[in-house]
Amino acid sequence: MSQTVELKVGMSCQGCVGAVKRVLGKMEGVESFDIDIEKQKVTVKGNVEKEAVLQTVSKTGKKTEFWPEEAAEPEAKITEAPAPVPEAKPTEAPAAEPESKPTEAVVTA
Repeated sequence: MSQTVELKVGMSCQGCVGAVKRVLGKMEGVESFDIDIEKQKVTVKGNVEKEAVLQTVSKTGKKTEFWPEEAAEPEAKITEAPAPVPEAKPTEAPAAEPESKPTEAVVTA
């Protein structure tokens, strides 16, 4: 089963990139990989297991974790949905104003 695995890898120089290239080049099932040192992102494509790719890249000694973007986006959308609910409550506030009008009528009478 071919899949894409995205990792965040703490790489600070071309030596770090070289270490990641070496371990991925030896890993069975890897069809291709892309290393972006600026984003600290490694994208691996092939017939590989996500955990196996994580473990293999971790052997370089670099801080390695799954790319967080995939998990963060759906959660952000879920938290945005309840936001309009509190906006409905301020419409209750103008209802309190008519109660103050009878007191104004008493003052003018």
